[in-house]
Amino acid sequence: MTTKPNLNVTFCGVKFENPFLLSSSPVGNHAEMCARAFDAGWGGIVYKTLGLEESFKVVMPSPRLNAYNYGTKRFIGLQNAEQITDRNIKDNIADITALKKNYPKKVLVSSIMGYKEQDWETLAKMSEDAGADMLELNFSCPQMATKEGGYRVGQNFDAVERYTAATKRATKLPVMAKMTPNITDMLPVALAAKKGGADAIAAINTIRAITDIDIDAFVSLPNIHGNSGITGFSGAAAKPIGLRFVSELYNSKDLNLPISAIGGVETWRDALHYILVGGTTIQVTTAIMKYGYRIVEDMLEGLQDYMIAKNVKSLDELKGLVAKKLVDPSEFNTRYQVVSVIDENKCIGCGQCYIACQDGANQAIIFDSKKRKASVNEARCVGCTLCKHVCPVAGCITTKEVDTKTTKHAAIIE
Repeated sequence: MTTKPNLNVTFCGVKFENPFLLSSSPVGNHAEMCARAFDAGWGGIVYKTLGLEESFKVVMPSPRLNAYNYGTKRFIGLQNAEQITDRNIKDNIADITALKKNYPKKVLVSSIMGYKEQDWETLAKMSEDAGADMLELNFSCPQMATKEGGYRVGQNFDAVERYTAATKRATKLPVMAKMTPNITDMLPVALAAKKGGADAIAAINTIRAITDIDIDAFVSLPNIHGNSGITGFSGAAAKPIGLRFVSELYNSKDLNLPISAIGGVETWRDALHYILVGGTTIQVTTAIMKYGYRIVEDMLEGLQDYMIAKNVKSLDELKGLVAKKLVDPSEFNTRYQVVSVIDENKCIGCGQCYIACQDGANQAIIFDSKKRKASVNEARCVGCTLCKHVCPVAGCITTKEVDTKTTKHAAIIE
């Protein structure tokens, strides 16, 4: 019997039994929910963001969710107008205290949001006294009903530095700053958090978006009493953006902080992708809202099976392997090009590759209407692989490499 690999990770000096955490959201809203998540096997929880009601009283809109569907594919993304917790601070602190008492070996991260330095200090101290293992500073919620909090703060380098420094003054706990993706370049604000004393970075929060429009009522969704807003988008469709930001943060020598990766994780493969671009811990929300806490079972088993197949003993061996191979486009090796190859035996004669290449690429596909088969004019093929991606038959279209030093290729114009 093969011994399963150890999935333990150490993040900011805190040991996690596995890298999977609930992200700060409705899935970790109170003690009963968090307890069920711990029982299901999650290594940690980032509790839903705490605030001080005397500074700002949260009142949630309704309805507050809209799923993004495309064709027959449902719920590939989710737009939400959720804010931080609307529960009072006393009850939330009591829940954190109870959770740490009942699950002392599990990691609980307290997410906090203040509106002035004193708020951050107060919430940090309350969280530490309640037994939290770490703090996450929410600089990134895209739909707070106050301009003094959320992503607007996360776009203000000075505010991020000041509020991080205020939090660090009030606590001895490790602190990670949660970044907004609603910014052109995340690195400067992450560096501001580091300057303020942040021990780690969490990325990304949700992306400001509009997911659907009611073309009869002339309002985007969710329709909140005749109006709507540009609010946070998450789920599988957001993953490519999350991977981009996490890899950029990981590759920054100036930042050099551990990263808690977030954005579109539904499977163990998604989690592995984030580890490969530099994430140490992996946070999840939208997939839990779709499938429940038990998805962690698949993620744990799948990751362990992959590690066994690759003879990997620790997740540290995998961290950043892909990020290290990300280069500027100016550094791409263009000597070696590819051309497409179509397997005639697998071709079903649908003509999709021909249409795509004719109208969207380099007119390199030849379609024999009598045989109902496609082939490639290699002299015209630039190796873009559009044909491969539109083909409905797996493995029908592949590529072969061409050394342009010895073979003429359409992508090299002389």
